[in-house]
Amino acid sequence: MSGAEDARGSEAVARFLSPRSVAIIGISTRAGSAGQIVLQCLKVNGFSGDIHLVGRTDESIDGRPVLKSADALPEGVDLAVFTLPASAVRESVEACARRKVGSALVFAAGFAEVGDYATQDAVTAAARNAGLALVGPNCLGFTNNVDGMFLHMLFARQALRGVERGVAFVGQSGGLVGHFQRAADGRGIPISYVISTGNEAGLESTDFLEFLVEDRSTRVIVFYCEEIRRPQAFLAALRRARAAGKPVVMMLTGRNAKSRKAAQSHTGALIGDFAVMKTQVEDAGAIVVPTMDETMDLVEILQRFPSPPSMGPGILTASGAYVGLTDDFAEDIGLEIPELDPATLKKIGDTLPSYGNYGNPLDTTAGFAPSMLPIVTKALIDDPNVGMLFISFPINTAIPVRAFNEGMAHSPKPKVMVALGDTWTLGADVVEAVKQGPAVFSRSSDRMLRAIAHYVRYGRLLARTRANGVAAPLVGLPKLGAGAQPEWLGKQLLAAAGIRVPAGKLARTPDEAVAIAQEIGYLVALKAQAAALTHKTEAGGVALNLSDESALRAAWDAMLRNVKRTAPGVALDGILVEKMSPRGVELMVGAKRDPGWGTVLLLGLGGIWVEALGDAQELPGSADAAQVREALSKLRAAKLLAGVRGEPSADLDAVVHVVLATGRLMQTLAGLIEIDINPLMVHADGQGATALDALIVTG
Repeated sequence: MSGAEDARGSEAVARFLSPRSVAIIGISTRAGSAGQIVLQCLKVNGFSGDIHLVGRTDESIDGRPVLKSADALPEGVDLAVFTLPASAVRESVEACARRKVGSALVFAAGFAEVGDYATQDAVTAAARNAGLALVGPNCLGFTNNVDGMFLHMLFARQALRGVERGVAFVGQSGGLVGHFQRAADGRGIPISYVISTGNEAGLESTDFLEFLVEDRSTRVIVFYCEEIRRPQAFLAALRRARAAGKPVVMMLTGRNAKSRKAAQSHTGALIGDFAVMKTQVEDAGAIVVPTMDETMDLVEILQRFPSPPSMGPGILTASGAYVGLTDDFAEDIGLEIPELDPATLKKIGDTLPSYGNYGNPLDTTAGFAPSMLPIVTKALIDDPNVGMLFISFPINTAIPVRAFNEGMAHSPKPKVMVALGDTWTLGADVVEAVKQGPAVFSRSSDRMLRAIAHYVRYGRLLARTRANGVAAPLVGLPKLGAGAQPEWLGKQLLAAAGIRVPAGKLARTPDEAVAIAQEIGYLVALKAQAAALTHKTEAGGVALNLSDESALRAAWDAMLRNVKRTAPGVALDGILVEKMSPRGVELMVGAKRDPGWGTVLLLGLGGIWVEALGDAQELPGSADAAQVREALSKLRAAKLLAGVRGEPSADLDAVVHVVLATGRLMQTLAGLIEIDINPLMVHADGQGATALDALIVTG
């Protein structure tokens, strides 16, 4: 270990998870103390390496001598486990650094999560400068079921050894990863690793992801993150996981102000913008899931079938009511249920009773015979429009389960089966038939449908083609200063990028304004212009639908009085005179550059509605036309764009053009921090879209 580079990365994680020698620092003779539990963990798991004890007692413990200080350790111990109070951690970390210890596990709380950033930063610096890979503080330990290693501060248990195709759980909350571990054990899901990372003062989520991407024993990776400190490195690791076909499921906190505050008090995390993080990690190859139940349900499917489909499920049931309920529920959760191929419908119709009304979901009706089930199951899963099979069926005996198993056994497509009846006890024959089958099994249709919705969405995320090229630079751009730009200058930038703005110019006198209005034609609008005047309407700096010279001059004078009264310290650049725009649907298009995460685009209902209704979709800065169209279809305002109550459909091609041009601006101008086009007036199909207002912010 020669320096800071040894304190992070996949090799440091491997050294931490599979040590050949361990020192327990802070051990006491008290039964049940953290040090005693760690020693018991090593003994229960048959640890064959050297064990060193450091504490204040003069007695030997378990027949081993107790050293008085970490400075007495032999050089090069692989892992030091700190069972010390927070006040003693820094001194012992510095001693371990002097003894060239490879890694350290720090259980103690009382650092950044309670506001003591200074002590945590000092510990981090001491460890990193010495190449000491530190995990924690404020964590509980880890499970390594690949090498048979378990270290925990609360209890001892025996780890497994040699687990394959397992799920790795990594999280800043020891309680949450413990929940996932118990849930996985209860479902019989193989676990490769469970790692509590706490405040991540040393090794971070990125380091563990880099290790797990390469780990042959891990099939699915699950993260709970409160802060990702090296976003670009994390995204690069996600892209490697994607290329390797290794699913990554993430839970992120910080969707609202209250959760951000809770996270800070929990691990001292300084939460970034949730929408930016979610958009970027999903573009790189992960999926973000909002709840613990949905996470575990999705993980169970991914562990069995790690390649999610981009097409929706074929659904098989025996209840007409379930068909209707499923159609409604699928719409609520954004799950698209595909139409069946005509050949599939014919096969089903030839097999099931003639009085059925068959489709997807498929109701076998009460008149089915068990011999029919393998035939219709096979037909459904083999349908070219179907990405996977979902069976939700009343199961009283093993007969239908065996029939389903026969019908789907040949197909590699993912399969999920639910036995309806909630917690009604299933017979031993049913349980055995389920174990013999190829499907993930559950007792809740609602939960599985939610998981399938995430699963298919993940498949679509992974199926997207990602733009790898560099956007061509733009020419003819105006010179911009630092900070918020006045609207007239921002619109020059948009126009240079090919985004249509209203005809008009900046006027500095009433006579200039009249001349401009005569040139572009009435009706016109007047807008007071200054970088400091970002809320022009509230300042009385906007006048619309001016029909002649007299109205224009009166509005000019009134506007100057209004701005002088409401913003007395603001010096105007002039007043923008613009042609009034035809009617249309008001959208907003925006972009934000996060210093760590990069650029995200925003598309939503415009005007005052974007804040009032929050009808918006986030996109990565490199989004292509297909992604923009998909985002448009997900807006609640999508029906307005399609035309309602006799209104024409909106020009979606023009919206796509504006969004892509906005992304190109952000990619080619590093100094741009934010673009806000609101409203973007979208005219009837074929008539384009016009940016009526624009706020540009530079760094």
